[in-house]
Amino acid sequence: MNQENPLRTPVTVIDKEVTWDKSQVIMSKTNAFGIIEYANEVFVDVCGYEDYELMGQPHNIIRHPDMPKVIFKVLWENLKNGKNFHAIVKNLAKSGRYYWVITDFDIARDENGVIVNYFGRRQAVPHEVIAMHIEPLYKKLLQIEAASGVEFSEKYLIGFLEEKKRTYVEYIKELIFEHEKNQAKFANYEEEKDGEEEEHRGFFGRLFNR
Repeated sequence: MNQENPLRTPVTVIDKEVTWDKSQVIMSKTNAFGIIEYANEVFVDVCGYEDYELMGQPHNIIRHPDMPKVIFKVLWENLKNGKNFHAIVKNLAKSGRYYWVITDFDIARDENGVIVNYFGRRQAVPHEVIAMHIEPLYKKLLQIEAASGVEFSEKYLIGFLEEKKRTYVEYIKELIFEHEKNQAKFANYEEEKDGEEEEHRGFFGRLFNR
């Protein structure tokens, strides 16, 4: 997560998507510092690393250079505060190919309330959502980071979301929800608009089969 990996072998980036079963859930467990302690078979299959190559490595072994740092900054701040966070992330496979996912976390604490583990679930994101909304935003954030640093990338993101009158999570939920609605996958959409907070939990519950 926020740990650098000095042992990581450089990967040549290839602008091609990993072919994988997007109905599957990628799962991992890290310690409080983002060091991988478990990766399920889907994770191994999609990222291309063997499980023995992943164990003990920082989760950012799969970080893609197209990802703005500000997204991980916000993600990490939420997790350290014990808050689940749904982020759309472009990951880098060992082959150099990419795959897009949305995140979901369970946070485990010890008897003193100290965070000890993060259990991450990741699922595919509709291509249309990425191409039409997420990639343009992330490219803009990357440009700002290159020119002015993460501080101003974050300021831009805050302004962008203020204009949308949404938090980051609300924004991406709305993008995916609208896509799914257009695909007629949620027949009871109108009913679920009652009770905004409950609908919000229900959406991500369905998305991650929780």
